[in-house]
Amino acid sequence: MKEQLEKMRADNPKITEQFADLKRDLAQVSSEEWEGIPDVGDRTIKKRPRFATFAPAPDSLLSKAAAATQLEASIQDGLATPAGSTTNSDLTAIGEGQRTVIALKLDRMADSVSGQTVIDPKGYLTDLGNMGISSSSEISDIKKARLLLKSVTTTNPHHGPGWIAAARLEERAGKQQAARTIITEGCEKCPTNEDVWLEAARLQPADMAKAVLARGVANIPTSYKLWMAAARLEKDEVAMQRVLRRALERIPGSVRLWKAAVELASEDDARVLLSRAVECCPTHVELWLALARLESYDNAKKVLNKARQAVPTDPSIWITAAKLEEAQGNVDMVHKIISRAIKSLQSHGVVISREAWLKEAEGSERAQPPAILTCRAIVKEVVGLGVEEEDRRRTWMGDAEEVARRGSIETARAIYGATLAAFPGKPAVWRAAAALEKQHGSRGELDELLKRAVSYCPQAEVLWL
Repeated sequence: MKEQLEKMRADNPKITEQFADLKRDLAQVSSEEWEGIPDVGDRTIKKRPRFATFAPAPDSLLSKAAAATQLEASIQDGLATPAGSTTNSDLTAIGEGQRTVIALKLDRMADSVSGQTVIDPKGYLTDLGNMGISSSSEISDIKKARLLLKSVTTTNPHHGPGWIAAARLEERAGKQQAARTIITEGCEKCPTNEDVWLEAARLQPADMAKAVLARGVANIPTSYKLWMAAARLEKDEVAMQRVLRRALERIPGSVRLWKAAVELASEDDARVLLSRAVECCPTHVELWLALARLESYDNAKKVLNKARQAVPTDPSIWITAAKLEEAQGNVDMVHKIISRAIKSLQSHGVVISREAWLKEAEGSERAQPPAILTCRAIVKEVVGLGVEEEDRRRTWMGDAEEVARRGSIETARAIYGATLAAFPGKPAVWRAAAALEKQHGSRGELDELLKRAVSYCPQAEVLWL
């Protein structure tokens, strides 16, 4: 084998081996001989590519090309027009000007260097929903927006608002099926985004929307929005109650679900639901008050006592207790409860706002049925809070006039009563109270007030008149 290999190499020598002896002879060549070797010359002329040479274009060709890119419109008067009076408009220049104006507007709307923007990031979906298609230019804009939103959903597929915007764009373009396809893909890419599921349910028919929301609550079982949307799709109240109760099993701490379930239930069922609701949401005062309204007098007192223990800093519980006692005719208890309420709230660090409590007094007056005793008790306890000694008369009379302008006559009477108790010898206070009774009270109440006035201010002639 070795001999065959050597024989093959001898018969077929390499190029380097063939010229090895000549390379050795090159060592004998002198410098003069190297310099005397002639140049080979340029032999690439035959290998030049075609069309490698160019000739300048004539001016006529350039002028024709310029004329081809311009559109001219002639506007004539319609009558005999003198020569040369035709108005020419370059439509290409107009289009370029419009593009320049649009570019400037977009630059103003773009983000600034500091990162702030004039575009509302939360309202662009609403703006997109209000968009209408009325011209071919808007169709072109929709095509551009489609490409932009396609880029958004491709580069960031887990961004829910991008899928919603893309679906609404197709919806506005009249392609309902394309919108459903896009939002379905968005649900697959963003399974934990409740807004995407809600949008998908909105775009689907009622039957399909139920299936979509069922998938949504399977992925996000703690989303009360999905459960509420699923309940609204039901046509009868029994089915709605079934959905809401199933939702409360998953989200027992959702106050909105409890309220929705109570609104659909009968009085007895509502009482049971609220009893469970205050256990799951003990810090929500509205549930306690709703339960107290459904209970009897004795049970309502127990409910309100539990509510005060659960939420000791809420004044509405005390005011409701006062209204409850007033409804039962317990006049003395009303004033005791309001007085205890002020002391208890202050002991728990609650700042007693005089203005807020006066509004509560007005609310008690406007309640159905009106809680007049509660209104008077609140005014008596809070009218002097935070008022300097020398400013009391002026401040109280201003408060009485203000609430009277708002239509709260009993509150104004209570404020005037507190002012008269503090300043019985001031005829101006008696005149203001008498004016209120003359305008809004009865003749007997006015006479009784004036009799008291002249007893305290016998020298005031205007009161006698």
